[in-house]
Amino acid sequence: MFRQILNWRTALAFIAIFIISGTIIYSQYLANKIAKEEKQKVEQWIEAGKYLFSSPENADTKLAAMIITQNISIPIIETDEKDSIIQYINLDSAKSANSIAFVEGKLDQFKSQNNAIVWIDPIDSTKRNLYYYGNSKLLNEVRYYPIVQLVVVALFIIITFLSLRSSYRSVQNQVWAGMAKETAHQLGTPVSSLEGWVEMLKEKPENSMIAQELEKDVNRLRLVSDRFGKIGSTPQLEDHNLVIQIKSMVEYMRKRATGKIIFNVETHGKSSINANISPPLFDWVIENLLKNALDAMEGQGTIKVDINDDSNKVSIDITDTGKGISSQNIGNVFKPGFTTKKRGWGLGLSLSRRIINQYHKGEIFVKNSEVGKGTTFRIVLKK
Repeated sequence: MFRQILNWRTALAFIAIFIISGTIIYSQYLANKIAKEEKQKVEQWIEAGKYLFSSPENADTKLAAMIITQNISIPIIETDEKDSIIQYINLDSAKSANSIAFVEGKLDQFKSQNNAIVWIDPIDSTKRNLYYYGNSKLLNEVRYYPIVQLVVVALFIIITFLSLRSSYRSVQNQVWAGMAKETAHQLGTPVSSLEGWVEMLKEKPENSMIAQELEKDVNRLRLVSDRFGKIGSTPQLEDHNLVIQIKSMVEYMRKRATGKIIFNVETHGKSSINANISPPLFDWVIENLLKNALDAMEGQGTIKVDINDDSNKVSIDITDTGKGISSQNIGNVFKPGFTTKKRGWGLGLSLSRRIINQYHKGEIFVKNSEVGKGTTFRIVLKK
């Protein structure tokens, strides 16, 4: 799937480059062609105007008059050799009539767009008029068209990319859910069989201690199977006391840690801090974070769980005094398959993020970490 998305991205990139390049080249070709035609029209307009001004009374001036009246799109400003404005056409009539500054501004604009056409008086060569002209609306539209096209293509690529990414995430979620449910299904049969064997052991008094301990492990397997079975299904969130829930998991991990590990749960004097959670899945997240903390400390150190109750959210900080996470790895810790351990698949934190973000509509992130000093993970739940 990832390879298909990569191929789509490459194909879209080539298509976009081809469309944009072709559009720019052709638009420039059209713009240059229109610019030449407009220059010729301005030259004809100047000649027609001079002919009307100097022609004999009996001369045929219909063609010249037609050329003059047909120019309704190209703005022109006529000046003398000192750039004093003589006349202008096709400017905004309201603005040009009320503000000479507007006309002067247009003059500066036309100077930057096109070279002036110079008309020299045939009688007195020292006299000359300069004709500055601007681009017509059509020419501007043709020149700005590639930019519009670029925006359209960019929007097309963005929408397509977001659609493909959404599709990829949907497929990825389905794979995760399928794997989890299949794992739960595969665990179900041997767990049920073990539960039967435990009941048989209980029938003999001499096996009571073994049966009791074995029953704990079987219950644990049943809990793990139940957790995997809930992945992919929308869990029923219930109002639970996080203090009791977290202390229970901390106590569970304390029994499986060395005596050199110090556990501390800080509730700031509160015995009850409630939030809507799915207990099996939430316990899974806390267990994963505590296990990671234990692995990071390698047998000794302190794990502190700090529960803060705000007006609209609950934040849970799990801090260890372990080896920490390097800055280049912090952005990768929640990615599936990423791990710095010699064993494990690197799925614990990825699953934890899915459980908190998707099922509990909360957040989980690395609050801070320093190599050699430890790491703090934060969970934020809405109340």
